[in-house]
Amino acid sequence: MADAEPVALSALQHYLYCPRQCALIHVEQCWAEDAATAEGRIAHERVHSTGSEVRRGVRTVTSMPLRSDRLGVVGIADVVELRAAGDGWLPYPVEHKRGRPKAHRADEVQLCAQAFALEEMFATEIAEGALFYGEPRRRTVVPLDAELRALTIRIAVDTRALFEAGRTPRMEYERRRCDPCSLLEICRPRVTGAARSAAAWLGEMLRE
Repeated sequence: MADAEPVALSALQHYLYCPRQCALIHVEQCWAEDAATAEGRIAHERVHSTGSEVRRGVRTVTSMPLRSDRLGVVGIADVVELRAAGDGWLPYPVEHKRGRPKAHRADEVQLCAQAFALEEMFATEIAEGALFYGEPRRRTVVPLDAELRALTIRIAVDTRALFEAGRTPRMEYERRRCDPCSLLEICRPRVTGAARSAAAWLGEMLRE
């Protein structure tokens, strides 16, 4: 993918959570902010404003630009810890997230994509990274194993295909996924989702 136009690294996370959300944000350039997204934005701004520091032999760098030709993505890492290793540095990615660990693997894929980029940039191998969630206020260590790497590559390929198609897919309404989404009113999955009869739609409205 080295010769292709890179896609935003964050799009991989959006795609795994919901392909329609990904297309709305990155293809149609739609965005809506709610309390959750505002909280997340402020948390990231706070992390990125801290700059770099060295403590106990670990250099912590924030807002590090990333690029992976293998995945065809570019982005910004929240935090990269550079740990002394021989004559060089071993990078350790730490992605900050609001809330708690998720049931899906979107956050892990985003972290793994960062690791792919860092491996290319530093000519090294990275065995693990970490996700720092706001509510527990502690790190969750993420092994960057073969399964996660394969998933990340597949999502990168699927995301690029979505962008190249230039179409926003339909998605059926799913309460657990759709209700927390800040784009719910823009997306309108009950209306734009899979085709269904007027009787089925009316029945759902009456039940609610």
